[in-house]
Amino acid sequence: MSGGAPEDSLDLVLPGAADTRREMMAWLNGLAKERRLSPKTVEAYARDLRQFLTFLTEHLGEPPSVKDVLGLKPLDIRSFLAARRMKAVGSRSLMRQLSALRSFARYLEREGHGTASAFAAIRSPKADRNLPRPLSASSAVAVTNKEARASEDRKPWILARDAAVLSLLYGAGLRISEALGLQRRDAPVNGVDSITVTGKGGKVRSVPVLPAIQRALEEYLHLCPYAIPPEGPLFVGARGGPLSPRIIQLAVEELRGALGLPDSATPHALRHSFATHLLARGGDLRGIQELLGHASLSTTQLYTKVDAARLMDAFNAAHPRARVK
Repeated sequence: MSGGAPEDSLDLVLPGAADTRREMMAWLNGLAKERRLSPKTVEAYARDLRQFLTFLTEHLGEPPSVKDVLGLKPLDIRSFLAARRMKAVGSRSLMRQLSALRSFARYLEREGHGTASAFAAIRSPKADRNLPRPLSASSAVAVTNKEARASEDRKPWILARDAAVLSLLYGAGLRISEALGLQRRDAPVNGVDSITVTGKGGKVRSVPVLPAIQRALEEYLHLCPYAIPPEGPLFVGARGGPLSPRIIQLAVEELRGALGLPDSATPHALRHSFATHLLARGGDLRGIQELLGHASLSTTQLYTKVDAARLMDAFNAAHPRARVK
């Protein structure tokens, strides 16, 4: 355990009958020594099981024994999860708690105490999906403008490089890994108006490239002091090697300060902005799915919720009836 406390002292604060406490300690020691989980993970699992056993003590009217734990019905476990929900515990925390309980139940089965089918019968809670947080159109355009960082002590070619990368994220909806994974021969310059991108799972897609992006890339390549071979990375670092994503992340952090943007303004937020602004201008959801390289339409549909939320914010702020209590 992380605090290095003696096992006996920890045993004193554990709920449950004596045999349950004993098996719980053996399970936690196995997690730490045999499975080599981190101290923080073991501590979290211990906390999850303590909360469950404390609930069962009240639920069953007495400290639960190993037999009691194995004799639980799915309804008992659902009651625990519902009680945690009532305390505003989120889905991700509930998923971890259920994982801890299942781990303990499997341990009891391996030790020959019986079967614990109730734990396997419970469906994991669906994880909460946070809505994407796009930038406004004016902010997104400002982020891609190299003049926004003109006061910084940076070489002109580096400012042009960063602007070209950010232009691809907002203007073409690329992930940062996709932009930095492009080779020099992939550059959409000299009249080429599309780019072939390899996304997640090796899925290849073709994305149209706006003239503004082409100009940003041409300026970067014109100013870049390095001779980049066709099979070399399109974007290079200060010493000519592959460009690290962290450099672009730092560039956006600097732009947040210069432009007064929120912490949610990240390189990936530009991709969110690309999708949200297309949808707001009447873009087809299936077409946006293809441009983003989403495997599932449900992922792209999140942007309809973003657009609806922004519409309601505007309504509540502007409509006279929205302010009537």
